[in-house]
Amino acid sequence: MKIAITGATGQLGQLVVNGLLEKGTSIKVIAVVRDEKKALPLAKHGAEIRVAGYGDPAALKAAFSGVDKLLLISSSELGQRIEQHKNVINAAKAAGVKHIVYTSAPRATTTTLIVAPEHKATEENILQSGMEYTILRNNWYTENYKNIVETARKTGAIVAAVGAGRVASATRVDFAAGAVAVLLGTGHEGKIYELGGDYAWDYNELAETIGEIIEKPVAYKSVDAGTLIGILKGAGLEEGIAGFIAALDGNFAEGALSEVTGELSKLIGRPTTSLRKGLMDAISL
Repeated sequence: MKIAITGATGQLGQLVVNGLLEKGTSIKVIAVVRDEKKALPLAKHGAEIRVAGYGDPAALKAAFSGVDKLLLISSSELGQRIEQHKNVINAAKAAGVKHIVYTSAPRATTTTLIVAPEHKATEENILQSGMEYTILRNNWYTENYKNIVETARKTGAIVAAVGAGRVASATRVDFAAGAVAVLLGTGHEGKIYELGGDYAWDYNELAETIGEIIEKPVAYKSVDAGTLIGILKGAGLEEGIAGFIAALDGNFAEGALSEVTGELSKLIGRPTTSLRKGLMDAISL
């Protein structure tokens, strides 16, 4: 069996490729990448490298030749994802891919999460393709808070507009292990998994955990969206980016990332990584 992974040199993609290779199965792992040089470490570990970007339908079709299962890791280019992902879906279908797996967002079809509409559209395009599918709705990555650790180290504070919102984050290692389990397992066709950490923490707990790691007190300072936008603009961010971050914080406050389902730990056969360990691993990279 041949399994292909798009975005294979990205932070999640590399973990999935190496996770598949480490299983030592008889499968052939194909890393679909834009930059062949960046993929050399994956090739050394045994992956076959095929070059194709999300914007090149012909190259994508060629890259998916002979592939049985495809993991479509969502593009990082906000605003372009729908078309890019559609290129991948259409190319996969044309190449005869039997089963597509997609990394989506929590409750993508019903949530108010600001990044969800592109995921919702992609899920709909996958369902309309007629291919077998599995949707992995990944919650927030713990590693996303690496920069906040460094900011807290300098300022002793975390400033956000998330209120008392909770986040059921997990690490990329956890989510990659979930993808590997689905790609190598059976009975996942037609399933939509809501994946996240085993515990939803709030920002007071985040501040306390970071304080323990950096060995100095850290306080969570809750502000409203307008105040946060002003702070971010004062720090040099463009108004559009500042507004996006404030809107995202508002989603957190509403509980868009707070659901604990237990589905990820069930898939990977172990508890998800704790907030403390995930942050410590992130800052050690």
